[in-house]
Amino acid sequence: MEFTELRYAVTDRVASITFDRPDRLNAWTPTLEAELREAIRLAQADDEVRCAVLTGAGRGFCAGMDMAVLGAAARPPVPQAPLDDDLAQRYGYLGGFDKPLVAAINGAAAGVGLCLALHADLRYVAAGAKLSFPYARRGLVAEHGTAWLLPRLIGPMHAADLLLTGRTVMAEEAERMGLACLLPAEGFLDAVLARAGEIANAASPRATRVIKQQLRAARYQTLGQATREADREIAACRDTDDFREGVQHFLEKRAPRFTGH
Repeated sequence: MEFTELRYAVTDRVASITFDRPDRLNAWTPTLEAELREAIRLAQADDEVRCAVLTGAGRGFCAGMDMAVLGAAARPPVPQAPLDDDLAQRYGYLGGFDKPLVAAINGAAAGVGLCLALHADLRYVAAGAKLSFPYARRGLVAEHGTAWLLPRLIGPMHAADLLLTGRTVMAEEAERMGLACLLPAEGFLDAVLARAGEIANAASPRATRVIKQQLRAARYQTLGQATREADREIAACRDTDDFREGVQHFLEKRAPRFTGH
């Protein structure tokens, strides 16, 4: 599809997905939602892509639902997932993306915009950015699994603080809560892309894929279950090309040439 509200590019094995409505602080629309889903599909299907970075153009990351959409008299119904499975939910495809997904929160992020970032594996935030879940201040409730995801990321008390008050926090406080890693505003995106490039070029794509599966499964496992699964996966690693290359490049003191197999 031809993108109209986001930009998609691949450089050095990293897919950059940029919300591109800077005049509206990249506020969320049905078009942007459809285009993000397609961009993730493209990144998933491209064997050259080993990591993806989600960010926003201009001063904002995503300032939540566009108020013109939110206030429309005739709104389309909210899609309901047919199953309780995590990946079947509205934004479950982000969790189902089997390559590392990095959120580069370059500026204001609120509501659904910040909810999207919760689905990323890594979150970086630029110094000075403002973040909020303002649902309670709009007469709304925590949407799209936010009340499930947020406590698991920052703890029940911090989650209750952000959701019940709807207050805005600065990037510095967000880092103290564990919501995102703080980076300087100057050169922010370049710094995030450098970290994504390190994942894409220094780590085995097979290993990162399996680690993502482990992290997702661990939400519901006991320590014993997670350990047994890890033992099985370690045994499986030993017959892979990436394991052999991981040892060989270390011994030869050269850059790795992982294939994902």
